[in-house]
Amino acid sequence: MTSIDPSYYLSKQNQAREANNSLGKEEFLKILMSQLQNQDPLNPMEDKEFISQMTTFSSLEQMMNMSNSIDTLVKNQTVSPVIQYSHLIGKEVSYYRLDEETGEVAEPKEIVSSEVKAISQQDGYAVIELDGEQKIYTDEVLRINDPSAE
Repeated sequence: MTSIDPSYYLSKQNQAREANNSLGKEEFLKILMSQLQNQDPLNPMEDKEFISQMTTFSSLEQMMNMSNSIDTLVKNQTVSPVIQYSHLIGKEVSYYRLDEETGEVAEPKEIVSSEVKAISQQDGYAVIELDGEQKIYTDEVLRINDPSAE
């Protein structure tokens, strides 16, 4: 019985390989170019087929660009509320006076103004810290004024 020469064995056969299941535009263009180069000269690809493939490729590229844009938009929307409202520090905000016991708007409604000292975060919402240790949520602000601009 004949034996197999060990030099014919595949070296590094157990080496792990990371699979990439996505095809990008570069791969698509390579496939298309190979298809054009290797087509039968007696039966070339129809113009309609070529235009259809290019249209499909263009649509795919636009969808990928839109997906990247949406991903960027989502990342920009997830900015910390503290950073998002930090521009209010030093500004004067107007809001309805709150009842200190209940935290609800006091009756009769009275608009008060105070300078923003800091912004903090509580339960995922931005909290505006004012003079006198008063704290309000951003949706309670009625008006923002810049005292340094007066």
